[in-house]
Amino acid sequence: MLTGIAACVFDAYGTLLDVRSATGRLAGEMGDKADRVGTVWRTRQLEYTWLLSLMGEHRDFWQVTGDALDFALDAAGLDDAGLKHRLMERYLSLDCYADVAPVLSELRLAGLKTAILSNGTPGMLAAGVESAGIADGLDAVLSVEEVGVYKPHPSVYQLACDRLGLARERICFVSSNGWDVAGAAHFGFQAVWLNRLDQTRDRLPGTPKLMMRGLEALPRLVARGDA
Repeated sequence: MLTGIAACVFDAYGTLLDVRSATGRLAGEMGDKADRVGTVWRTRQLEYTWLLSLMGEHRDFWQVTGDALDFALDAAGLDDAGLKHRLMERYLSLDCYADVAPVLSELRLAGLKTAILSNGTPGMLAAGVESAGIADGLDAVLSVEEVGVYKPHPSVYQLACDRLGLARERICFVSSNGWDVAGAAHFGFQAVWLNRLDQTRDRLPGTPKLMMRGLEALPRLVARGDA
């Protein structure tokens, strides 16, 4: 059990929204290169956020996503501006995992606050939340654009504390990204690793309190604390 929890805060991409669905929907246009494009796109997208943060530079996540896709398409030998446009548009309406909406509703019925804390821009997140139909299950949608640096910088996690008015130990943070969970746990959140793809745990400071393959069990494992 996680005790003393007042809010459950979720990463968006890969946790609530399936990032693989963008290339999946257009796989027919890429043939046997679709999986490679999807993997390289996601890998470079994350690497660019870390490298920009280390460089003291900031480009918003929409630009980073486009830059990463340029690299992925180039690496696959696909020079198609129309394909890039369609993939980027798909990124604004990613598929939502089936366990998301029911769990958000159950957590809110239990009296817990719910929020997204994401690298995405406010516009990207608004589009994704609307497309997924989960706006009514969220109290807040928080973007790193408010602090101008990407996860796992501590100021990103502090944003959730500040906006929700809660001490860090009263927040359950859920992410499918092992590095994000490590950063959140190291910051002081009660972190849950939603290991949807059965990945190996990263060797980083910060240990999650729980690991699960799906969200269904989360509401019964979170004990609400007094306000």
